[in-house]
Amino acid sequence: MSAMLENQMLSLADGRNVPVSLRRSTRARRILLHVGVYDGTVELVLPPGASTREGLAFARTQTRWVAAQLARVGDGVPFADGAVIPVLGQQLTIRRTDSRSALPVLQDDVLLVGGRDDTVSSRVKRWVRNRAMDEIKPRAERMGTEIGRPPARISMRDTRSRWGSCSRAGNLNFSWRLVMAPENVLDYVVAHEVAHLRELNHSARFWTLVDTLCPDVKDARGWLRTHGAELHRYGRDA
Repeated sequence: MSAMLENQMLSLADGRNVPVSLRRSTRARRILLHVGVYDGTVELVLPPGASTREGLAFARTQTRWVAAQLARVGDGVPFADGAVIPVLGQQLTIRRTDSRSALPVLQDDVLLVGGRDDTVSSRVKRWVRNRAMDEIKPRAERMGTEIGRPPARISMRDTRSRWGSCSRAGNLNFSWRLVMAPENVLDYVVAHEVAHLRELNHSARFWTLVDTLCPDVKDARGWLRTHGAELHRYGRDA
């Protein structure tokens, strides 16, 4: 069991003040401090008997560590005018226009976004999500046909713990953020989940099947381990 408490602020050595969410947990054995690897949220977990004052005192001894973790996460890159976002290895610049078009338009390396200022972020997110489906769905269907196991349904989500998943019913789910990774990385994740349509495990047979569907497994997995978390910067406030 856990209970959320009122948020507090933590002053770092570089002069920044960062919000800290406090959570009391009956399972915690000691005071814990977490920094989210995807969004940089700072959370202080208090065990039974620990006061808010004690928790904050501990957090103040860890400000250098918090700053170092936040540096690894990186600043957010909002889907806003002038922002640069990657799409399958291409760097696209978002440009706000006076067009009333409901859909963003890609011209060379510029993504033109019309509509109201307060809808730019949601329009770009929808465009990226749709682009992800356009890239992932045909790949998954083609690979599924190759192994004789076409997927039942394909959907895009904004997951943090997984880049993709496969259900026993044959449904495939993918993070739409994969379209912002290099193409070989996207191919690998699709191959990984499609292979689960036949082998719902991580046996030697499974990895052999992945290798037949994707020739660049090692490099793609290495890229995800090193750079995957960075994809969650995009669409996040600075």
